[in-house]
Amino acid sequence: MADKEATVYIVDVSRSMGKTRRGRTESDLDWAMRYVWDRITSTVATERKTATLGVIGLRTDGSANELEKEESFQNITVLQEIGQMLLPDLKELRQNIKLSETNNGDDISAIIIAIQMITKYCKKLKYIRRIVLVTNARGSIDGDGLPDITQKIKDEGIELLVVGVDFDDPEYGFKEEDKELRKITNEGILKKLTDSCDGVFGTLQQAIEELGVPRLKSTRPVSSYKGQITLGDPVEYPTACCIDVERFPRTMIRRPLTASQFVQRSSTVNEIASAGSSATVLPDADDAYTVPQVDFNSMTAVRSARTYQVPDESAPGGKRDVERDQLAKGYEYGRTAVHISESDENVTKLETQAGLEIIGFIPWSSYERYMSMSVSSIVIGQKTNTKAIMALSSLIHALFELETYVVARLVPKADRNPVVVLLAPSIEAEYECLLDVQLPFAEDLRSYRFPPLDKVITVSGKIIKEHRNLPTDALSSAMSDYVDRMDLSAFGKDDEGNPAEYMPMNETYSPVLHRIDQAVRWRAVHPNEPIPPPYEILTRYSHPPDELVADSQRQLEKLIVAANVKKVPPKVRSRKRNRNEAKPLSGLDVDSLLGKTTKKPKISRHNAIPEFRQALDKAEDASSIHDAVSQLATIIESQIRDSFSDINYGRATEELSVMRDEMIEIEEPAVYNDFVRDLKRKLLAGELGGDRRDMWEEIRKNRLGLVEKEQSESSEVGEEEAKEHERIH
Repeated sequence: MADKEATVYIVDVSRSMGKTRRGRTESDLDWAMRYVWDRITSTVATERKTATLGVIGLRTDGSANELEKEESFQNITVLQEIGQMLLPDLKELRQNIKLSETNNGDDISAIIIAIQMITKYCKKLKYIRRIVLVTNARGSIDGDGLPDITQKIKDEGIELLVVGVDFDDPEYGFKEEDKELRKITNEGILKKLTDSCDGVFGTLQQAIEELGVPRLKSTRPVSSYKGQITLGDPVEYPTACCIDVERFPRTMIRRPLTASQFVQRSSTVNEIASAGSSATVLPDADDAYTVPQVDFNSMTAVRSARTYQVPDESAPGGKRDVERDQLAKGYEYGRTAVHISESDENVTKLETQAGLEIIGFIPWSSYERYMSMSVSSIVIGQKTNTKAIMALSSLIHALFELETYVVARLVPKADRNPVVVLLAPSIEAEYECLLDVQLPFAEDLRSYRFPPLDKVITVSGKIIKEHRNLPTDALSSAMSDYVDRMDLSAFGKDDEGNPAEYMPMNETYSPVLHRIDQAVRWRAVHPNEPIPPPYEILTRYSHPPDELVADSQRQLEKLIVAANVKKVPPKVRSRKRNRNEAKPLSGLDVDSLLGKTTKKPKISRHNAIPEFRQALDKAEDASSIHDAVSQLATIIESQIRDSFSDINYGRATEELSVMRDEMIEIEEPAVYNDFVRDLKRKLLAGELGGDRRDMWEEIRKNRLGLVEKEQSESSEVGEEEAKEHERIH
């Protein structure tokens, strides 16, 4: 469980914060709020009830705090009490933070109110307590009583962070020229306060630059196995070795944020369509499409409903709905289903007991890296068991000295499927452990045969060293020089300017994860503004360094000459309906020799795709193309109509995809678009065997809607029309 946090942000909204300085295009307040919003939205994104925060407005037009009756606490407003902040609170806070018409107010008084808020909320409980002050220090600050405030901050265990607009920071290398005397004095007071209570004092420019560096989420480890690692059977042999251990994940794959389907609530379906929302609206018992009567501006998650049907000639439509409880589980065996009842389900499960049993030992050289089947975990001795820690340490050192791995059978919990793992010794300065990865079973291995890259073996077994498909010595040499020139291993620079690794692991971040996170956090605060470009650190390693590319240009030119690289001319799109057919070298008309007639080709349901393509190859005019499309359209509709649940959806989707691609290629997108419009109408009207809305969802998911102008110049459908057509109203 993560630690509980309580953070109070103090934001200076004085009139002086509305000015733009030092060549910036945004005001001091907008610039400062970039930092504040980033910190707040990062906290909101955790969705933790224990990650609480509050916000205080400094130098506001009014006063709203518990000490507002005292003169020194005027023009200070508590905008958000300490608590968990949700998206509605975030939107309300965005409206409340605005420039004031005064410069009156005291930063130290605001810090006192923040201390009082934290003390009242946290009481004597264990919290990470933090105060963040963001100001330009151009107002008045009363420096009296700093020792008492410092002592109170220390007693409460509060971390004070002061971030100032254009504050001097020698460590960062920033100094504002021609600074006002009041600002110099105020910066000195705040610097003295932070130093005395072991806080942090910095300039806003550095804080803004560090926003682009993703903050990694630290998680507390959760054990995946607690038990014993055994060598031998302790039940039969009392001399068997048993060590109490715990297993924790070492590496885990972090997934990006996933988008969920939401709909804007309204009183009618038509209002949903006019609002631009898209979702599936399911009918009720009377086949009436209804939406809950709630606030129009609120959002609600879309809930999916699934029904199960069986053939029944006596039921309307030839199908009857059944409950899920009436279904039986069956295992596919050839073209039939083998039923196994729930009472006999145990025969398919392997009864196991939790344990980590050593099978044997192998030398390091016998293990190949491609055998790793999972992320890595660590095995350590039981934390409170000194004897177990010493015993495991002796095993780890023995494995390290003998350069040996352990092969073991792991069952994390009772009745779980067993896996075979490889345990490798790891000795670090701070701890010792066994690293484990899952090994493959015989069924997991796939053996492939590929031809060698350095020779050609003929059918007769002759080995050829020189061939048009083999690199020459000149090409190999040129490629080797180019690879050496593009070496990244020592292209970077350390703090002292010495060669270092260009892409260290701790500075290489996933662009997908953090770009999505950046976009979501920005949109939460700025719903109508365009999303800014990704941070430079996320795109830094998406292309080679410009300096390295320039230095290796000469080697690249030599490589191009040695490899005889030539530019391939672009493919010319032909407006001919019939595609160019392959002709025999003899020039003979094979069709006439075989006595083939030119009658209209028929497309069968069992071989639809190849026969559809053959029909298009033989098409002489537009009517032939329309006839081929009409035949395939009939087959697709019959596939959907006769489909039991979604069994035939995959085949119908594949046939629809082929039709779409072929119509784009021969520049007849209108034929496909007309069919898709008619298909959607029939699906929604229930003309293809009942409610087939899920088939239209498959079409949307596979992007098989209308052909747009960007996809085919012959199309007259725009992007908005295509998007509107995909929606279900």
